[in-house]
Amino acid sequence: MPRRVSASLPVFPWDTLADVTAVARAHPDGIVDLSVGTPVDPVAPVIRDALAAASSAPGYPTTAGTAALRTAMARALERRYGITDLADDAVLPVIGTKELIAWLPTLIGLGPDDTVVVPELAYPTYDVGARLTNAQVVRADSLTQIGPRTPALVFLNSPSNPTGAVLGVDHLRKVVGWARERGVLVASDECYLGLGWEAEPVSILHPSVSDGDHTGLLAVHSLSKTSSLAGYRAGFVAGDPAVVAELLAVRKHAGMMVPTPVQAAMVAALDDDDHEAEQRKRYAHRRTGLLRAVRDAGFTVDHSEAGLYLWATRDEPCRETLAWFADRGILVAPGEFYGPRGGRHVRIALTATDERIDAAVARLAA
Repeated sequence: MPRRVSASLPVFPWDTLADVTAVARAHPDGIVDLSVGTPVDPVAPVIRDALAAASSAPGYPTTAGTAALRTAMARALERRYGITDLADDAVLPVIGTKELIAWLPTLIGLGPDDTVVVPELAYPTYDVGARLTNAQVVRADSLTQIGPRTPALVFLNSPSNPTGAVLGVDHLRKVVGWARERGVLVASDECYLGLGWEAEPVSILHPSVSDGDHTGLLAVHSLSKTSSLAGYRAGFVAGDPAVVAELLAVRKHAGMMVPTPVQAAMVAALDDDDHEAEQRKRYAHRRTGLLRAVRDAGFTVDHSEAGLYLWATRDEPCRETLAWFADRGILVAPGEFYGPRGGRHVRIALTATDERIDAAVARLAA
C-alpha cells in the first residue's frame, strides 16, 4: 500500500474555526472576516488588459518564463527594493509562492536525514514542506537555537507572517555569513517586503546584506498582496543562479508552469508601480483605523511594524480572544496556528474592504 502522505501532516488549521465562524456569521450586520489575508480589491485594469490580450495561447507555456517576464522580475526587484546584480537566469516564475515554499524541500532533494529550520512563529507551510520530505524541523529565531547541527535549508520571513516583525540588516548579514560558512541554503519569504509601516524591510538579496553575492540565497516574492493577484497564482523566486537552474530543471520535468496569460499579466504588474502604490495606500488607511480600535479595546499590539496583520494580545489563551471577537461578528486567526509561542495572541488581517474594516472599528468601539 502507498504511504498516506496526509497522515504526516497537521490538521488544516482553518478547518478548526467552524464554531467561531458560525458565531461571527450570526451577527446582525454580518461577519467581518479578518482571519485570512485574502485580497479583496479589484485587479488593476492594466493587468486585466494584459491577461485578456494574451488569452489566445494554445501552446504550452515556458517553465522559465518568457524573456519579457524574466526581465520584468529582475527590473522590478531593482527598482522597488534596490536588489542589484540579478541576471535574467536568476529569476523564475512559480505557481503562487505557497506552492514554491511547500515544494522547495522536495525540489532540492531533501529527505529524512536533513534538517529544515523555520521561524518560531511562522506561516505553517514552511513546516508542511519539510514534512512532505520527512525532513526534521527545528523552530529557531537565532543561530544559537540551531545548535551544532548543520541544516540543509533555513527559512526566513521578513516582514513576518503572522507577527509583522522585520529582520534588520545586521541580523540578516549574520545569518548569511553563518550559512555560507556551512554551505546552507537560505530561503527568505519576502511576500510583504513592500509593506513597511514603522520599519523599512530589506531583502536578503540587497547589497547591504549580500554584498552583491547571491550564492546560497533565494528570495521568494508574490504578487498576491501588492497587486491583488492571489487568484492568478502569480509569484516568483530569485537569487543564486545555480539553485534557480536546479529548480528550473526539476520543474520542467514536473510540469510546473505558470500559464502564458498569467505571465503576461505579471509583466504588466511588475512594470507598473502606480497600482502597487495605490494598493499600499489602501492598506495603510485600513491599518490606521484598525490599529487604533484594537488598542482602544484593550489589546496590546506587538511588532506589526510591517506586513498585512496586527499581532494582538490581552494575555489570555488565544481561543478565548477568538471567541470574544466572534461575539462581535469579527473572525480573526488564533496565534497557535503559527507555532507554540503564539498561544496568547491573535492575528488580525487588514485584507477586508473599507466598509468591513469600518464595521469592525465600530464594533470594537461599542
